[in-house]
Amino acid sequence: MHMTTVVRHAALAMALAALTGCTRLSPEMQVVTSAADAMGGATRLQAIRSLTMEGSGRDLAVGGSVTPEAPPNVNLVTEYRRTLDAAAPRMRTRQVRTAQYQFANAIVVRQDQGLDGSVAYNVSAAGPGGAAAEPQRAGDGVARDRRGEWLRHPLSLVRAALDPAATVANLRTEDGQAHVDVTTASGDVATLAVDPATNLPSHISMRGYDPNWGDVILEARFSEYAEVSGVKLPTVIITKQDQWTTTERTLSSQGLDAELADLAASDAVTAAPAPTPPAPTVTVEEVGKGIWWLAGSSHRSVAIEFDDHITLFEVPLDEARTKAVIEQARMLRAGKPVTHAVVSHHHLDHAGGVRTAVAEGLTIITPRIYEAFFTELAARVHTIQQDALAKAPKPVVFQLADDVLELKDGTNAVTVYNIETSHMKAALFAYVPRDRTLIQADLFDNGWQQQPWGDTFLGAIAARKLRVDKHVPIHGPIQAHADVLKTLKEKPKAPPGGWPAA
Repeated sequence: MHMTTVVRHAALAMALAALTGCTRLSPEMQVVTSAADAMGGATRLQAIRSLTMEGSGRDLAVGGSVTPEAPPNVNLVTEYRRTLDAAAPRMRTRQVRTAQYQFANAIVVRQDQGLDGSVAYNVSAAGPGGAAAEPQRAGDGVARDRRGEWLRHPLSLVRAALDPAATVANLRTEDGQAHVDVTTASGDVATLAVDPATNLPSHISMRGYDPNWGDVILEARFSEYAEVSGVKLPTVIITKQDQWTTTERTLSSQGLDAELADLAASDAVTAAPAPTPPAPTVTVEEVGKGIWWLAGSSHRSVAIEFDDHITLFEVPLDEARTKAVIEQARMLRAGKPVTHAVVSHHHLDHAGGVRTAVAEGLTIITPRIYEAFFTELAARVHTIQQDALAKAPKPVVFQLADDVLELKDGTNAVTVYNIETSHMKAALFAYVPRDRTLIQADLFDNGWQQQPWGDTFLGAIAARKLRVDKHVPIHGPIQAHADVLKTLKEKPKAPPGGWPAA
């Protein structure tokens, strides 16, 4: 242990002794010290350098399931190992995730993610020949989120609350448990809840922000405490975002005071600027009379001209992308407003611009089953960060689609169809009979590793008796129908070994 760390621990122990011996603890600090005592004592907790946790569990993807109401998609987590610095916001997490649902790309992903103070970094899996990849710095938002994860552990927060520079306030009872708000010496704020039967921390929560959901409560819940080298620590940790469970971990082993060298970000990572999202680029390609493919991103949009307005097919990703797409679409035909947006389905990479579209006054065309979901999404509170809709609130205006919806006037005629796949219960795709062009999102991409719902897609085309010459996708390149058929014939429908059992 470094001498400066020893001195700090000694000074803190003396301060705590003076506090308990010479003054009466506040009721809030009594909650904290009782929790520390239950875990093994303040002196013992302050002497811990690091905590290493190993186990398994599940990651649950909020917003990506077959319907908004369906259980989240599940990723099985194995080889889980997290080491955290007990005294400072540093940690490293390694794990393997295996998708337990049908997915078009890699279903097994190896993750290696770190935090060193204000610097977050990721380490990619070994490349060709097994050479280790260089760590890459992640954005400041990622660092903020990981700092919150580090603090939402009993060892981290109780230690931080014992620091004389911290503030502990607002003692209250909720759900039969004592709750106090902790403002750490570095200014982070978290709520600690303590079980009155054991005095052990039961959960920790913090306010957070999500671009889609707005203001959220991020929470970690703890159970099944076990003794580890004289300290009681939870062996089951469940995290939540509002009402949604996001991770579940069952720890098979825990150890204290492992070396911390591999938590440090390299000099190259620390010196690198934190990446920021590039300004959206929207390229324009006319693919038919009065129809434009708005690309320049992994997620495209399609603008369709009518007599007195323009309709967008898809407003994906986020506020910046959708705002840029709308602005570009308004320039396609001077004087024609953009009035409608077809949102094919509810997955958040495709619906990330819905709030922006509503703020811009667009009517949302979407399957009827998503009306309640998008109404809720538009009503979410955004105070921590204000997006366009928070700054200019508007109600959602819908044009709901059932099986078939005709969009037709003297300029263009487009038929919108509904389809169900194993990826989503309902999704809209569009067909332009004049050009024999099909516009779709998440039904086919020639770059996918496997094509699990390709047969469903082709079946829908056949059932609707559509004569397709050209595909204009939201993902992937524009292609002739013959090339799409060729890819679907060559690509597997499932990964090697088939789909994992749920």
